[in-house]
Amino acid sequence: MTTLDQVTSQEAIALEDKHGAHNYHPLPVVLKRGEGVYVWDVEDKKYYDFLSAYSAVNQGHCHPAIVNAMNKQAETLTLTSRAFHNNVLGQYEAYATEYFKFDKLLPMNTGAEAVETAIKIARKWAYEKKGVKEQDAQIIVCENNFHGRTTTIISFSNDEGARKNFGPYTPGFIKIPYDDPKALERALIENHNIAGFLVEPIQGEAGVYTPSDDFMKQAKALCNEHNVLFIADEIQTGIARTGALLAVCGNCTCEGHCERQETYSRPDILILGKALSGGAYPVSAVLADDEVMHVIKPGQHGSTFGGNPVAGAVAMAALDVVKDEKLAQNARKLGELFRAELNKFIEGSSIVKLVRGRGLLNAIVINDSEDSSTAWDICVALKENGLLAKPTHGNIIRFAPPLVMNEEQLLDCVSIITKTLRDFEK
Repeated sequence: MTTLDQVTSQEAIALEDKHGAHNYHPLPVVLKRGEGVYVWDVEDKKYYDFLSAYSAVNQGHCHPAIVNAMNKQAETLTLTSRAFHNNVLGQYEAYATEYFKFDKLLPMNTGAEAVETAIKIARKWAYEKKGVKEQDAQIIVCENNFHGRTTTIISFSNDEGARKNFGPYTPGFIKIPYDDPKALERALIENHNIAGFLVEPIQGEAGVYTPSDDFMKQAKALCNEHNVLFIADEIQTGIARTGALLAVCGNCTCEGHCERQETYSRPDILILGKALSGGAYPVSAVLADDEVMHVIKPGQHGSTFGGNPVAGAVAMAALDVVKDEKLAQNARKLGELFRAELNKFIEGSSIVKLVRGRGLLNAIVINDSEDSSTAWDICVALKENGLLAKPTHGNIIRFAPPLVMNEEQLLDCVSIITKTLRDFEK
């Protein structure tokens, strides 16, 4: 059997089960094609994609501008490694640093790599700029965080499914409750070896847990007061997903690039991935100003594929789409509509407790225990009704469609969701 052979859904799932590692538990659907907000399975059934590859496909599936940029560059030069310069990387770095208003960009490939990069930069900054004794640097993180699954990252996770039997774990992290500025302040006062505070502006994997409106602003102010780097993991929340260019912009209604401190808690280190490529190619990045980024010298960090010319071309095209098609504004408008329509349903519902989120990153909490199968069963039923979503944390279903969705499509999706939920009412 070759990769070009046609297979049924059952055959494709059986092949994965037999020949692949069992490190995921996907919904029983096998996709072969995507366009905009839609995907099709191998039997040609059409679905709304309401997960967007965990917000990597903000610009919609196979956006022609992104695909064209990728194809054009792939036909010219794909990889040089960083042993040599290439003619795309500098243009990409200049474009992205202007786009997000930082001095420097360090290119990587995946989100977890970018988080690891940010941790290394923060520690090195603490030793060389803040005067922390080497090996003593600590980084504050939040409970129920999700920053990836590398050994270092799971060391400060409290997801036992990701942690158990993968130790010994990496030291150097202090965990505090999320959305608790007083706990952050205590940790900063009690320990003078803090290099940074690593935080998701919205905890996506934890069930789209959205903090109080002023949490990011307070966290940034506390970090400034204690000479600690404020590190924002915007891999899932960034690049228009929450109705602003970055989720740390809060409820800002500008078109991005906002410098107003009352709405923009500007990170000292910004971590991006996923939608940085529109889902077309693995691209991630860490951005910081010179005072922070200059601690990294030649040979101290890198990646064979990081900064390759295809990645640079794809990322610039992906960011162009966000700006040109006003995806942040669309996400803000449609997100408000989505939550309003779901709240109407919830008023008379016994199966759903609440809907929460910002922009087009939302979740509903199912009125059942975390160890029940109800949320999974609802997602399977949604699949049968033409919409793909996935549970998280047992009784929570995350909804994150591509940001190119229009109002008519969104309302059609709301109809599918509410109709499916009604079938589960007790």
